[in-house]
Amino acid sequence: MTDDGPRYRLDDQIGYLLRRVTQRHLAIFAAAIPEVTTMQFAALARLAEAGPMSQNQLGRAASMDAATVKGVVDRLRRLALVTTAPDAADRRRLVVALSPEGAALFAATRARALAVSEATLAPLTEDERATLMTLLGRLA
Repeated sequence: MTDDGPRYRLDDQIGYLLRRVTQRHLAIFAAAIPEVTTMQFAALARLAEAGPMSQNQLGRAASMDAATVKGVVDRLRRLALVTTAPDAADRRRLVVALSPEGAALFAATRARALAVSEATLAPLTEDERATLMTLLGRLA
């Protein structure tokens, strides 16, 4: 290997570190909330927070592309956690809403989801957590 530029160490790369942290977080989440995936939970959380919305709006609100949100909504519908219906104002648009089962699941898992975030951040002090969240918010 020639030394013709800056040394590239994988362990020093932001993408690699973010992926490792994400993998750790996903493992903690799956152990705590096996009922749904993180993406499915994000959709449930957005619907619980904002109420029914178009599938397109849900995708934007939960940072999912159109294909991903369609798959997430389809799976949530099969699990009876959301309902879908054509928008009365625009029949081409699909409105997604929490079903009673979806609302109950979200209510039952909300505390566990908060515990997942707590466990993910456990190695950090309170000040470090605040700094990390601020910096990640700036990068997002």
